Amino acid sequence: MPQAPAADAPPSMRVDKWLWHARFFKTRTLASKLAAAGNIRINGQKQSRASANIRAGDVLTFPLNHHVRVIEVVALSARRGPAPEAQALYIDREPPQPKKCEEKIAARPYGSGRPTKKQRRDEARFTGKREIG
Repeated sequence: MPQAPAADAPPSMRVDKWLWHARFFKTRTLASKLAAAGNIRINGQKQSRASANIRAGDVLTFPLNHHVRVIEVVALSARRGPAPEAQALYIDREPPQPKKCEEKIAARPYGSGRPTKKQRRDEARFTGKREIG
């Protein structure tokens, strides 16, 4: 006979369902596949099942879009609501990513307009490309 959960136990939710509710994944199947592959850590513990339970206060670490996400669970939800409601479910603990313009190494400042012929020649010499006549 299955036991009923204790009345004083904090509420919990499946990790794949919560990731879908928080709009990290477009479908619950995608969230389940990531969890089943063992790519999610809950409070530093590697999980290999989508049915692992999470509670408010847990920290999730998982790869998403070519970088690692570190998320603290703030609340659980009963439904998959709109984006503002989903963003209230977590706090993003991830360090800020560098901006794309900072990643590029350029001979001239980003956004300074079209280079002159002299600037193009200097850049060609600097990068070792064929010089412009």
